[in-house]
Amino acid sequence: MEQKKMAELNQLIESRYRNIAGMNIMKNGKLVYEKYFNGCTSQSTLHVYSVTKSIVSILIGIAMDQGYIKDVHQRVLDFFPEYAAKRQDSQIENVTLEDILTMRAAYKYRIPPYIKYFTSDDWLTFSLNQLKGRGKDGAFRYTPLIGPDILTGILRKATQQSVLGFAQENLFTPLNIKVNGSLVFQSKEEQMAFNQATDRSGWAADAQGLHAAGWGLSLSARDMARLGQLYLNGGMWDSKQLVSRHWVQDSTTEHNRWKRQNLPYGYLWWIDEKEHSFAAMGDGGNIIYVNPKEQLVVSLVCIFERNVRDSMELIRQFIKPLYCDTQKK
Repeated sequence: MEQKKMAELNQLIESRYRNIAGMNIMKNGKLVYEKYFNGCTSQSTLHVYSVTKSIVSILIGIAMDQGYIKDVHQRVLDFFPEYAAKRQDSQIENVTLEDILTMRAAYKYRIPPYIKYFTSDDWLTFSLNQLKGRGKDGAFRYTPLIGPDILTGILRKATQQSVLGFAQENLFTPLNIKVNGSLVFQSKEEQMAFNQATDRSGWAADAQGLHAAGWGLSLSARDMARLGQLYLNGGMWDSKQLVSRHWVQDSTTEHNRWKRQNLPYGYLWWIDEKEHSFAAMGDGGNIIYVNPKEQLVVSLVCIFERNVRDSMELIRQFIKPLYCDTQKK
């Protein structure tokens, strides 16, 4: 990029997107832009919130590739027969992995009981207890925190490993992503401090060692760029197929839609059908953006603030015109 355009982009971020901590841009498989803000560096790791969901989606795909999980149509309760026998609720008998992955599952609560969730010692049982059924209309019901932990519960049960252990062996280590360990918070203050930290590496877990599926993972901008590039490569990294091309395609294909916002949804990935791109998105502006047509990956790690500008606005209006050939013509 020309120095003038790079300076303009930096100035734009510092003036209008002040909570951005780091941004990486990859074009045609090469790192073409890397910049850090707010005192952060390439080693800074931040809580990426719901980007965690898309990482869990990748791990589900890897578990299927390795035969731990049959397919997305497998019933949730197949993995928890003891719980099924205890609850004996016909309404949840046929809930499948796909129902959880696509946000079709219905839950008992109207207002999410976050305090009870965060103070629970067992997030899996808490989430299963909230499960109501498949949802008769198949409508999109976005569940930020309470519900997705069923997926990490399935991963742990199916693989007989901790989710972090499975991730390190099959995804993080091959991509040179370092996640130091589990984070079990002892107080609200400790958790809130994690949300603002730029140097805390780990993955939030409950007292039973179950890692959160909807939040709780800290990553760097470089980590997120590598994950985006992995998906742009069809699951291939350094000549090794880490996750099948079939899962990459299927997980980033529309399976449901948030009608109120007219947003297509895959298996825990957001999809832009107009430009054939997809993204992992988290609170505060955290994002992994992948545009296969333009061979473009953008990663943003952000310090959490409320009411921040939309990261997709930055990407579509300012970054794509600089790097996408179709918009230069």
